[in-house]
Amino acid sequence: MTFASLGLSAPLLKAVEKQNYPSPYPIQEKAIPAILAGKDIQGFAQTGSGKTAAFILPILELFLRKKSDRNLHLKVLVLVPTRELAMQISEVCTQFSENLPNSVKNLAIYGGVPLNQQMIKLKHTEILIATPGRLLDMVSTNSIHLGKIEMLVLDEADKMLDMGFQDEMADILRLIPAKRQNILFSATLNTRLDRIKEDVLRQPVIIEIEPEQNQLELIRQTAYMVSPEKKGPLLRYLIKTLEMPQVLVFVSSVRTADNVVSKLQKNGINAAAIHSKKTQSARNSALQNFKSGKTPVMVATDLASRGIDVLSLPFVINYELPRSPKDYIHRIGRTGRAGVSGEAISLITEEEEPHFYVIQKKMGKRVEKIDSSDFDLGKI
Repeated sequence: MTFASLGLSAPLLKAVEKQNYPSPYPIQEKAIPAILAGKDIQGFAQTGSGKTAAFILPILELFLRKKSDRNLHLKVLVLVPTRELAMQISEVCTQFSENLPNSVKNLAIYGGVPLNQQMIKLKHTEILIATPGRLLDMVSTNSIHLGKIEMLVLDEADKMLDMGFQDEMADILRLIPAKRQNILFSATLNTRLDRIKEDVLRQPVIIEIEPEQNQLELIRQTAYMVSPEKKGPLLRYLIKTLEMPQVLVFVSSVRTADNVVSKLQKNGINAAAIHSKKTQSARNSALQNFKSGKTPVMVATDLASRGIDVLSLPFVINYELPRSPKDYIHRIGRTGRAGVSGEAISLITEEEEPHFYVIQKKMGKRVEKIDSSDFDLGKI
């Protein structure tokens, strides 16, 4: 199947070609025609599955088709859980918009920067990508009005619930027109989404994209057995001995992220942390340096890592395991993408072994275990 067969016009096909999309991902094959047909969407797909393009491309196509009936007011609202994801979606939207005969302005708004700076940029915005809290801040100052929204996208809705945005999402739903098209994407199945689905979706097309087996086959998974006190030295040992040019390290807490980065830096490894306690400018700078390769090691919590999207990321390391097996697959799916192989490494203590067994069982794949007790970690 080609993008042309999905109903996209020439300017968007040109933009897709420039972004080196060889062919549509499964989520795009199913979502793009349904969105163009005006259907509500309920989609489940992990990061790296191509879901951002799956809704941005048809949204831009719909703008293109309405070029003779364009009033420059806010028509599309995309709600996301984190600043990084908002910026990523805005960047994708800008890339795909560059060949359109009539420009479509998008804007990402989020906390951590002065409200006035974002208010100034609102004029003529037609696609708004927002975190719930900052959007309500703007509504409260009468600087933004949601009365003409024609489409609502809830991206990574499960994580918005995890971050405690349920009340804010309910408030926003009361502010936008009842008659609208709705798109809901989630990386995981979550029973807490049931209420939101009932409130938002109307006879949705249900799209569920499981991680493709061949994608998992592109990821070489290994687990290093290690004692808790040697996790840090083992991490440094692996980064140096495997000569990792770029690696995303997952941890479970802000404190651990900062501690890991501090130890890496003290041992001559250029690393940065990204988490909710960092200022927005620090997060932006760290993310840009990681994507460009200037900072080879990024240490991130799960929530803060939303928006870290590196097409050919070679290594992912689970310094600590996630609670959910689905989150494990979500993490390692950051590598082994677009037909390029990658490596996912987990550092497993004896206490974590039972949980790692559950993860492997849910994944349907055994992971090679390596005993690190004989490694010479003293020189690292």
